[in-house]
Amino acid sequence: MSEKRTPRGPVGRSMPGEKAKDFKGSMTKLIVYMKRYHTPLFFMFLFAIAGTIFNIIGPTILGHATTEIFNGLLLKVDGTGGINFEKIANILITLMILYVMSACFSFIQGIIMTGISNDVSYTMRKDISKKINRMPLKYFESKTTGEVLSRVTNDVDTLQMSLNQSVTQLVTSVTTLIGVFIMMLRINVLMTIFACLMIPTSMIVIGLITKHSQKYFQQQQKYLGEVNGQVEESYSGHNIVKVFNKEQQTVQDFQQINQKLYESAWKSQFFSGMMMPLMQFIGNLGYVMVALLGGYLTILGKIQVGQIQSFFQYIRNFTQPMQQIAQVSNMLQSSAAAAERVFEFLEEQEEDQIVQNAVDITQTKGIVDFENVQFGYDEDKIIIHNFCSHVGEGQKVAIVGPTGAGKTTIIKLLMRFYDVNKGSIKIDGHDLREFNRTELRELFGMVLQDTWLFSGTIMENIRYGRLDATDEEVIEAAKAAHAHHFIMTQPEGYQMVLNEETSNISQGQKQLLTIARAILADNKIMILDEATSSVDTRTEVQIQKAMDTLMQGRTSFVIAHRLSTIKDADLILVMKDGDIIEQGNHQTLLNQNGFYAQLYNSQFEKAEDMESVS
Repeated sequence: MSEKRTPRGPVGRSMPGEKAKDFKGSMTKLIVYMKRYHTPLFFMFLFAIAGTIFNIIGPTILGHATTEIFNGLLLKVDGTGGINFEKIANILITLMILYVMSACFSFIQGIIMTGISNDVSYTMRKDISKKINRMPLKYFESKTTGEVLSRVTNDVDTLQMSLNQSVTQLVTSVTTLIGVFIMMLRINVLMTIFACLMIPTSMIVIGLITKHSQKYFQQQQKYLGEVNGQVEESYSGHNIVKVFNKEQQTVQDFQQINQKLYESAWKSQFFSGMMMPLMQFIGNLGYVMVALLGGYLTILGKIQVGQIQSFFQYIRNFTQPMQQIAQVSNMLQSSAAAAERVFEFLEEQEEDQIVQNAVDITQTKGIVDFENVQFGYDEDKIIIHNFCSHVGEGQKVAIVGPTGAGKTTIIKLLMRFYDVNKGSIKIDGHDLREFNRTELRELFGMVLQDTWLFSGTIMENIRYGRLDATDEEVIEAAKAAHAHHFIMTQPEGYQMVLNEETSNISQGQKQLLTIARAILADNKIMILDEATSSVDTRTEVQIQKAMDTLMQGRTSFVIAHRLSTIKDADLILVMKDGDIIEQGNHQTLLNQNGFYAQLYNSQFEKAEDMESVS
C-alpha cells in the first residue's frame, strides 16, 4: 500500500481539551482573520448583551410580584385589605414583555453568529482550496492524505462548531455573571458574600476535574486518529489484506487500538460527566446557606420575601454561567488547536507562480537541455549528480534504468515540481525559472502508470484535457488513441458515467482514455511514465499505437521498464545512481555491450524462460 493511503496524522474530529501549541498566537490570528466581520460581530454582541440584560431583570420583577402576593395575603389575614391582582397582572405583563424581547434578541444574535461561523468555514475552505494549488509537491509527499484532508474537513468543522457555540456562550455568560452579581448586591451584600463562597470551591473542583480529564481527552484524540488511519488503510488495501490472509491480524490490530480508544474515551467522559453533579451539589450547599441567612434577615425586616425568591433565581443564574465559562474554555482550546492547524497550512511556503518578464510559451519548439543538473530531496543527500543531455525538437527520448536510478526525479525537475540544487534545465534556451509556473506546465502532457479518471462521463473525462473542445474534437482524439471502438461498445457510449464501481472498463481501456485526453490537450512536450507496465501484451500493443500517435511531432520523454517498447527512440538515456552512464539509440547501445545491453538481454532471457516453463 502506498504512503498516501496510510494516514497516520490526526484525522478525527478535534476533541474538547485538545490544546494548541500557541493558544494566544492562534486566537490572535483567528481574530485578525475575522476582522472582515466586525459589523455583524458588533450587532451580535449588542443583541446578545441586550437579550441577557432583559433576562437578568426578570427575577427582580418576579420578586416584586411575589412580595405583592405575600403582602396581600398578610393584609387579608389581618382583615385590612387583600391581594392587588391588577398590580400583579401589570407586573406579570411587564415580565412577559421582557422575556419575549430577550428571546427575540437572543434569536437574532443566534442567526447572526450562525451566519458568521458558516461564512468563516466557507472562506477558510476556499482559501485552503486555493492554497493547495499553490503548494509545492514536496509538501504533499511529506504528508499523508488523511493529514491534509483533516485540515479541510475536521479542523474547519471543529472551528465552525466552536465559534458558533463558544463566542455567543462566552458573551452571554460573562454578561450574565456581571449582571447577576450587580443585582445580587442590590438585594443584599451579606447574602451575596455567602453566595460567592461557592466560586472558589467550584473553581477548585473544575480545576481538579480538568487536570485529570485533559490527558484522557488528548489520548482519545490520538487513538481516534489511529483508528481512522487503520480503517482507511485496511479498506483502501483490502485486496492485499485478503491476498495475504491477514484478515484476522487486521481485526486484532483494530481491536487493540479500538480498546485503547474506548478506555480513554470512557475515562475522559467519566471525569467530564462528574463536573455537573459536583457543581450542582456545591450549588445546593450555597442554597442552604443563603436560605438560612435570608430567613433570618426577613425576620429582622431587612429584606422582603420576594427578594429572597429573586435571590434564589440569581444564585442559579450565577452558578450556571461559571459552568458555561468552564465549558467554553475547553471549546476555545479546541478552536485554537483547529485554527492553529489551519493557519499552519495557510502559512506554508508556496511555489513562485509568477516571474517578471516571463518567457512567452506560444512559440515554444520543445528543445530541452539538461546542463550539469544536481539535485537531492534533502540537500545533504544528492541523488542526481551531474545530469547533462540535449533533446532536440520532436525527438523521442527514453529514460531507462533500475529502480531508484532517478528517472521519475528527472521528470519532476522537468515539470518544475522541484527546483534543481545546481545547474539548469532549459527549454528553447530559457531556464525553467524564467517561465510562469502555470504556463510552463501547459507545455507538458502526461500519461502515468496510475490512470486518473474522475466520476463523470467518458466525454467529460477526455474533455478534461481541453475544456473548450467540441464533441467532434473529443471523438477525433478518442479515435487517434484507438479508444473509439471500445467506447462505442459501452451501453451509453461517450455518455457512459465512470465511477469507482465501473467494472466493465479494463485497466488498458482506462489508459487509452487518458491518452485520448493527452492527445486532445495537444501539448508541446509529452511525458509517459510506465504507461504500459500494468497491462497485458495485447493491450500494450494497442496502447503503444496510441502513444505513437500521441508523440508524433512532439518532444517526448518515455520512462519504461519494458525495453522492447522504446526500440524506436531517437535517444535512450541509461541512468544508474543518479547519473547517465550510457546514451544513444537502441542499436548503438546494444553494440556497446554495456549496462543497457545487459538490461535488454536479461528481459529477453526472462521472457524465454517463462515461455519454456509454460
